Amino acid sequence: MTNTTPTSVWLMIGMIVALATAGDVLIAGAMRRIGDFDEIRTHAGLGGAVAAVLTNARFFMGVGCMALSFFTLLFALSWADVSLVAPASAALTFVTNAFAAKWILKENVDRRRWFAALCVCVGVFFLAR
Repeated sequence: MTNTTPTSVWLMIGMIVALATAGDVLIAGAMRRIGDFDEIRTHAGLGGAVAAVLTNARFFMGVGCMALSFFTLLFALSWADVSLVAPASAALTFVTNAFAAKWILKENVDRRRWFAALCVCVGVFFLAR
């Protein structure tokens, strides 16, 4: 582990979270826009379903964000302990996905999920101590 500041580690975790959330939102949006695979397969076959995904730019942008998130995670692991980076990035991604689902994807996020997100935030707070 190199000599890094806690701020730089948390900035790296923030980048992981932002990229993973963007990837999740873009891929979810792409899949909604593509539609029901069973219907596509019924009308155009398996090749049509594959083509529907492979011709969707939003899908590839999401995959690109997920790939960048993964490589950012690898970079962060070269700086800091896995016992901090992996749980913090996974937990905070859960929280940001709840917000993105509610306000970007217009999903119904119920109280139970908000309470779970609050618990995750408390857990990350204790993890950072």
